[in-house]
Amino acid sequence: MSRIGKRPVAIPSGVTANIDGNVLSVKGPKGTLTLHLSDHIAYKVEGDEIQVNPANDTKEARSFWGLQRTLVSNLVEGVTVGFAKTLVITGVGYRAAAQGRKLKLQLGYSHDVDLDIPEGLDVATPDQTTVIISGIDKQSVGQFAAEIRRWRKPEPYKGKGIKYQGEYVFRKEGKKK
Repeated sequence: MSRIGKRPVAIPSGVTANIDGNVLSVKGPKGTLTLHLSDHIAYKVEGDEIQVNPANDTKEARSFWGLQRTLVSNLVEGVTVGFAKTLVITGVGYRAAAQGRKLKLQLGYSHDVDLDIPEGLDVATPDQTTVIISGIDKQSVGQFAAEIRRWRKPEPYKGKGIKYQGEYVFRKEGKKK
């Protein structure tokens, strides 16, 4: 039995959920999100909650149960509150600037890195070393943050690079003289 899957997903006021064929759509104050439903799981919208249960007693159905409940929960949380990731840039001369629908990064390369901001995401740079990515889809927020971080992962000797806020990078001592 899935401990996560057993709990129903609460639907707050101002949010509506509809199951149309094989698609669950959740509409709230921040927008609309959809999820293609798995055949192994049975979904029910009852009043102010969504029930997620395995459709049969197979191993596949039980293994998808908790995942599908979490995906449905992310839809509801996304249209009500939204998601955000904060990246911190450390290093001499490393900086970021949001310009329209582009993010311009200066990361020590001979050229600037220009990234197109995906549709549905907002990127803010309160200062030159902080990038805040926000949106209603948790997967796309995390994916874009990972793509930015990929350009300069934090290195263990001086700690330079792009890291998530709150991430700890284990620093090595280096050579001893």
